[in-house]
Amino acid sequence: MKLVIVESPNKVGKIKGFLGPDYRVAASFGHVRDLPATGDLAVKFEGGKIVPTYVPIERSARHIKELSELAKKADEVLLATDPDREGEAIAWHVSRLLGERKYSRVVFRSITKAEVQKAMAGARPLDQHLVDAQQARRVLDRVVGWVVSPTLRQVSKDARSAGRVQSVAVRLVAEREKEIKKHSVVDYFVLSA
Repeated sequence: MKLVIVESPNKVGKIKGFLGPDYRVAASFGHVRDLPATGDLAVKFEGGKIVPTYVPIERSARHIKELSELAKKADEVLLATDPDREGEAIAWHVSRLLGERKYSRVVFRSITKAEVQKAMAGARPLDQHLVDAQQARRVLDRVVGWVVSPTLRQVSKDARSAGRVQSVAVRLVAEREKEIKKHSVVDYFVLSA
């Protein structure tokens, strides 16, 4: 049996119908691990590298257990999460939780029989560059959110949080506002009759 793991349970039935009896299709239900929600930053700097510490997401425990049982029975595990850095990272996290075995990555951009079969024929290894890109984004979210947000709340009672994108956007707005306030009106044309 070949196990195909997708992100969304809504995709399971349709994909299963395209693949036939040698395949079993199951869902991860999205992300399965993340940086811890409480406690420390969970990001270390070792040997010039950023090392995040991930923990299983509590709501995913049942799904991981089911996937693990299915993977034990499978001859091959195909990771068919979404075709973006988040999907690649979900596939990577699933592979880490399911343990040592050979994994293949399959990517399809639409759920049609032709596209799914083409993806199965073009299975590849996980793309560590995409995984690293997602991890960098997640670590930046954590560092900015956990460091800047408490400081912001000390400055203003009304402040709630600051994220990596929100903080930059607010800075751009603030800089533009300063430019507007510095602007002095100058008459360029004087008309007289």
